[in-house]
Amino acid sequence: MASTSSSALTISSSSALVDAKAPKQPSAASPQCVSLPTLPPRPSSKATAFCRKLARNVMAMATTGEAPPSAAATDVASVEMTELPQFVKTLQEAWEKVEDKYAVSSIAVFGGVALWGSTGVISAIDRLPLVPGLLEVVGIGYTGWFAYKNLVFKPDRDAFIRKVKETYKEIIGSSY
Repeated sequence: MASTSSSALTISSSSALVDAKAPKQPSAASPQCVSLPTLPPRPSSKATAFCRKLARNVMAMATTGEAPPSAAATDVASVEMTELPQFVKTLQEAWEKVEDKYAVSSIAVFGGVALWGSTGVISAIDRLPLVPGLLEVVGIGYTGWFAYKNLVFKPDRDAFIRKVKETYKEIIGSSY
């Protein structure tokens, strides 16, 4: 019994394994060899040509101090002269009117971080058992109470509309 188990375990001592190289086999005999298809040639487009011209102009400006006149300069001018949407123009005008740009951009960054953090907190709460269902019941209950208190009867509805208009006037400074 001991002789059969010792014959099953054999250790090879070939020079290929000592050199830490796999023994070479012919490629036809190896089913594990897979050749990948070659990639198609990259198409030359206007964008890559424009980028190359722009890179040459930057190199020329770095070495001589002035840009050579070329078609790339006219391409940049034509890109700047394209018509921007009205929304972008409005944003640019509003940004020009801002006096403290550092504070506005800081608030925007912190607002984005707070939004990202709050989505993490909400998703963590949503994974807890029973909490999403409980919050849904609370929301439905508050909506029903609000509708009954402010929207069902005409005098309450008129008072609510008056209060909304007063709050709007305080915030904006004028009525509709």
